[in-house]
Amino acid sequence: MTIVKSLITATAIALTGSASAQEPEVTLRFQHFVSPLSANPTYFMQPWADAIAEQSGGRIAVELYPAMQLGGSAASQYDLIRDGAIDGGWVIPGYQPGRFPEAEALELPFITTKSAEEASRAAWVFTQEFLMDDFADVHVIAAHMHGPGLVHLRGDAIDELADFDGLRLRGPSRAATLLLERLGATPIGMPVPAFPEALARGVVDGGVITWEQAPSLRLDELANSHTDVAGDYSLYNLYFLWAMNRSVYDGLPEDLRAVIDANSGMMASAWAGRAHDIGDAEGREAMAAAGNQIAEMSPELTAEIRALGDEVIADWIIEANGRGLDGAALVDAARAAVAAELIR
Repeated sequence: MTIVKSLITATAIALTGSASAQEPEVTLRFQHFVSPLSANPTYFMQPWADAIAEQSGGRIAVELYPAMQLGGSAASQYDLIRDGAIDGGWVIPGYQPGRFPEAEALELPFITTKSAEEASRAAWVFTQEFLMDDFADVHVIAAHMHGPGLVHLRGDAIDELADFDGLRLRGPSRAATLLLERLGATPIGMPVPAFPEALARGVVDGGVITWEQAPSLRLDELANSHTDVAGDYSLYNLYFLWAMNRSVYDGLPEDLRAVIDANSGMMASAWAGRAHDIGDAEGREAMAAAGNQIAEMSPELTAEIRALGDEVIADWIIEANGRGLDGAALVDAARAAVAAELIR
C-alpha cells in the first residue's frame, strides 16, 4: 500500500510539474489593425507566434490582437510599441508622414517588383543600411513590403490617363498620394480600416490597395473594377515593420531572446512578404469569382504613368536633400537592393 501511495504521489508531482512547464513564463501582446483573416495575420503573424511558442518550449506565448483591439489608432502603432502600451505589433511608418523620410524611398513609384517576397528581402537590406537608427527606440523583428498596389474603382477599369481626372481615391502613403495627384486624381489619405465605409458612402470613388486586402474590405461588393499596371514593377508599395518594445525584448532571458532572434531578420521579412504573395493570389481570385472586372493597363499607358512617377521621384529627391539627406543615394540604394533580389 505504501508503494502504491508513493507511486500515486510521484505521478501527481510529475503531472503537476509537466503542467507547470507548459505555462508560459512570458506573454507578449502584439497588435495589428486588420482582420485576423487577412493574409499577413494568417500566413505570417499567427505562424510566427506559433513558432515562437514551439521553439521556446511553451515559455513564450504571443497573443495577437486584430483591428486595434488594445486601443489606439493604426497611425499610432509605433508609439504604442515604443511606450510599452503593447509589447509589439505591425507598423506602417508612412502613416506618420515625414517622420521616417528615408523609408519613403522604398514606397516611391515603380521602385519595387510585384513579388512581395523579393521586395521584402530588399526592404530588410535597405533597413539594415539606412533605417535602424530611425527605429532605435523599438526592437525591429522584420521589415517588409506588401504586394503590388493597384486601382480599385466603383466604376469601369482605367483605360487611359484621362480616366484618373477628378477621381477621389484613397491613398495609403505620402508617396502614393503624390503619384495620384500627378495622375489627375484627388487623393484622400486614410488608413485601411476606414476605406470600406468611405467607399460605401461615396466619400471616395475608389482607392489604391493590394489584391490581398480586397476580400476583407468587401471590395467584391463595393468595387466593380480592379486595374494593375503592366510589367514586373509595382505602381506603388508600402513599407511595414514587425517590431516589439525594446525594454521587453532586452528584459527577456538570453535563451528566449535567441528564440525571437531566430525568427527575425531576413528570414522573417521574406516570410512576411511571402504571406502577401499568397494573399494577393487569393484576393485576385475572389474578385474574379465575384464577376468584377479584372484589368491590366496597356504598356503604353503604363509608360505614361511611369514617366509621371519619375517626376514624383525627382521631386522627392529634392525634398529629401532639403532635409539633409542624400535623396538620390537613397533611391539608388533602394533600386540596387531590389535589383539584387532579381538576380538572387
